[in-house]
Amino acid sequence: MQFSHLLAAFVGGEIVDMISNTGAVAKLVLLALLAFSLISWAIILTKWSLLRRARAQSGRFVRAFRKAQRLQDIAAVAEQFKPSPLVGVFEGGYEEFKRQAAPSGTLRNLTSIQRGMQIGASEEITRLERNMPWLAITAAVTPFVGLFGTVWGIIDAFHGLGTAGAATLRAVAPGISEALITTAAGLAAAIPAVIAYNLIGASIREFAARSDDFALEVLNAVEHSQAQAPAETRR
Repeated sequence: MQFSHLLAAFVGGEIVDMISNTGAVAKLVLLALLAFSLISWAIILTKWSLLRRARAQSGRFVRAFRKAQRLQDIAAVAEQFKPSPLVGVFEGGYEEFKRQAAPSGTLRNLTSIQRGMQIGASEEITRLERNMPWLAITAAVTPFVGLFGTVWGIIDAFHGLGTAGAATLRAVAPGISEALITTAAGLAAAIPAVIAYNLIGASIREFAARSDDFALEVLNAVEHSQAQAPAETRR
């Protein structure tokens, strides 16, 4: 354990020394990559937390919906399941249901209720996808930013070689070091962004499919409530 700590401190110190010895352009490139990486990690952690809560609350909301006897019952408690995108789907349909049922107690058009749920689902998926383009931009741009630092470091290495007048390691080492550092930094920023973009995107697509299925359940519940209404009226 002690050896690993010493090794980590040594490697960390070596990296800090290499970065401190880089030129102004390399430092600027590394600063830009650090900004990209920090923003990306903030989005990744926020999205994972949001999706985790949405997944848990969606399960609870579906169970509560299936146990409820009336749509009004689930509407009264829907707010406590708010992190779930399914709540937005339900509310989109329920608002249209209330508008149609208010005057006479009967529904004129189920299609409009379905459209209301589709709008609610679209709004919820848009909310989940917010800031996702930044991960795609980070994944696409940061390797090229690192490549720019690489090219600049090689140019600096050849310039040092020409100034020294002799092909020595001391002449080219600083430039090559800059090139390798910026390349590694570009990959370090891009790889987590690529992985997170694909995993989070898959989770959002799963929520989109789940929203479509839940909308069908709500339509079934609406039809059942309408079938029960005449029977209650006759009583």
